[in-house]
Amino acid sequence: MKTPDPTMTGPNYASAEYAEQWRRGKRLRGEASKAVTEMMLDLATIRESDRVLEIAAGTGDLAVMTARRVGPNGYVLAIDISASMVNLSADAAREAGVTNVEARVMDADNLELTEASFNAALCRFALMNFPNPVKTLAGVHSALKQTGKFAVTVFSTAEKNPYHALPLVIASRLAKIPFSPAGEPGMFTLSGERVLEDCYTKAGFRDVSVLPISIERQFASTAEAIKGMKESFPRLQALLKKLNETERQIAWSEIEQQLSQFEGPSGFEAPGEWLIGVGTK
Repeated sequence: MKTPDPTMTGPNYASAEYAEQWRRGKRLRGEASKAVTEMMLDLATIRESDRVLEIAAGTGDLAVMTARRVGPNGYVLAIDISASMVNLSADAAREAGVTNVEARVMDADNLELTEASFNAALCRFALMNFPNPVKTLAGVHSALKQTGKFAVTVFSTAEKNPYHALPLVIASRLAKIPFSPAGEPGMFTLSGERVLEDCYTKAGFRDVSVLPISIERQFASTAEAIKGMKESFPRLQALLKKLNETERQIAWSEIEQQLSQFEGPSGFEAPGEWLIGVGTK
């Protein structure tokens, strides 16, 4: 799998700008993903006093949820390639009053961790963005204790996630950058048939399962959905930066037109599908 060039296809995940965009979308992401996140935590069988590793911890909300599950005698190591994200995770833990979270800068491709030192590991909506998912999975496998589980969430296919895919298709076309299909690095790279399962297996995991979860992105209106995108959708923002002002206006007009198909009497309701993967060491 080739390494994506963030300057061509997506945001710079280590940048302060990306962290700020991600911070602005924290509430909307939390509302959309709460049930799926709880399911992921259940599948990872996280218990009191466990030591848990979180990869690409972002703004720290998952680290806080996990810290409360493992209790005061447990421990959560929240890592991210971005120092700005690590600061956000530390802030989230402090504001939540949990003292068993450590936030540390670390590259998921080069995990510097003691072997067999964690009971479980988590990665929410990030594995598909890594240049070498199998290498990341292998690193986590090494860090887990025997029978430890690694649970992840990723996007299913572009076709099943129009809320994200349609804007990206439009912006990619206007920017004259090919839209990444399944199997290529990017938002939907792990969505193909058995792609995620095979990554787990190649990294040495057993008892691998991938569960498709239907979700719905809900807003009061299409205008509110667009507002949410403008506040936080780093991959889309990276593409729009490659357009001039006129092209950006065209892009937003097309995006609004395409997404309006999901507006009805109850507001904006776009279908979606996410995948929860889990494997055991």
